[in-house]
Amino acid sequence: MGLSAASFGAASVALEGNGLDGVVAGAVVGGALGGARRHARAAWIVSVVALLATASYVPPSFGLTVLVAAHAFCAGRWEGRWVGVVALAALVGALELGAVFAHESGVPFLLIPAAGWGAGRALRERELLAIQLTERARELEEEREAHAALSVRYERARIASELHDIVAHAISLMVVQASAGQRLADDPEATAETFDAIAGAARQAEQDMGRLVALLGDEKAIGHAPDLALVEELVARAAGSGLDVTLRLEGERQGLPAPVGEAAYHVVQEGLTNALRYAAGAAVRVRVCGDVRSLLVEVTNVPAGSETALAGAGTGTGLQGLRERVGALGGVLDVGPTSDGGWRLSARLPRRVAAGAS
Repeated sequence: MGLSAASFGAASVALEGNGLDGVVAGAVVGGALGGARRHARAAWIVSVVALLATASYVPPSFGLTVLVAAHAFCAGRWEGRWVGVVALAALVGALELGAVFAHESGVPFLLIPAAGWGAGRALRERELLAIQLTERARELEEEREAHAALSVRYERARIASELHDIVAHAISLMVVQASAGQRLADDPEATAETFDAIAGAARQAEQDMGRLVALLGDEKAIGHAPDLALVEELVARAAGSGLDVTLRLEGERQGLPAPVGEAAYHVVQEGLTNALRYAAGAAVRVRVCGDVRSLLVEVTNVPAGSETALAGAGTGTGLQGLRERVGALGGVLDVGPTSDGGWRLSARLPRRVAAGAS
């Protein structure tokens, strides 16, 4: 390319009847184009020097003007904004100086290089935009992958929490009943009731597991989420298993969003499970109180009379999962000992839940 441009430049000057110096200057301006892609700045500087050196006796020809426009194009495309503007000004200035010495109009020597520079600059901006869009697309893809990984992690944690709620509660009921059954081996009727309670806990766990499997397979296959009616059923089952538990319902409890009812169910379930595990035989009080803004769910047990068979058997994930569930709804979970040495699990859930919360 450089050799062809040099030949073109030399020929265009020679045809104008200029001397050897003019032919050499045209060849230099044309030949410099060969290195303009890699060394744009050096190329246009060499061209400007050659034009200025011969401006007084080599009038700018059409061919020379085209070569200068090509240099302006290269400067616009491969130089920065301000350096490119300086390059255009220097190239046009060198041509205009030649036009002044030749007493010719300088308008063509301004417009043609400016058009070349504008084309080069537009191409550069397009390439930069394409690079930015490619980079942004890569960032979006990375964000999508990170979001997908986070969603999978969240879903696994949610499933683990559901499994814990189902299995821990059922196992706690069955172990307590089995322990009681051992002490009632001489009473066939009481033993039969114990085994009925164990079977009932197992059946309920099976139903809950079926609901969870439906959730994993097809959300449309799920029945209604746990609500306050199921809280009453949960307490009744716990009482039937021998747990000294009472339920008190107060205030406004109608029109609760499904996620709030489900969270209340899990609060009671976790509270009863912990009472069975750490305070078997102790009295448990469940209180559900609603008002216009929130729903308060409390599970309180008095101190256990003795060490229980399940004490220390927990994994510690139940309360953590419950705290995350309540927090996702904008609620507050409070867990701690009572003044009499018992234990209290309390959650205050807002009646209004943001869209998408569950």
